[in-house]
Amino acid sequence: MPLHQYAYFALFSRRTSADDMTSQLGITPDEVTVRGSRFTEPTVVPVDHSWMVVCREPGLRVDEQIARILDRLQPHTDRIRDLTTYLAGTGGGAVLQIVRYFNCTDPQPGAVDAPDLFGWHLDRKALDFLSATGAELDIDEYDMAGAEDAR
Repeated sequence: MPLHQYAYFALFSRRTSADDMTSQLGITPDEVTVRGSRFTEPTVVPVDHSWMVVCREPGLRVDEQIARILDRLQPHTDRIRDLTTYLAGTGGGAVLQIVRYFNCTDPQPGAVDAPDLFGWHLDRKALDFLSATGAELDIDEYDMAGAEDAR
């Protein structure tokens, strides 16, 4: 079954911009979003500002993608925890997001034949980081099989 997946750690807020988060953390994000930038018609739909460190490397299991992210972030755990605590007090927070597309037939750039990307786990190191930073874990999984494939 074709599988496309990626993981990211995000800080999000309706008040604190990604630039401000970067200044407070001293870490350059891989991606950012700006509140209200997704939709402008008919009215602005509020979305959060977000600051993200992402791993989209194909051929890695989810736990391997998470390990790549945490290798970058763990030296900064205390600053991330302090910022997450502040953001949570204003309706924001932190999340480790896993996104998986099953039966994805779109070719992925740089994809390699990986024998088994389906099994993964969170080790003690990842759980400790999530606990220390007050981050949530969110997993989105989508079946991309068409209606004709579902029969």
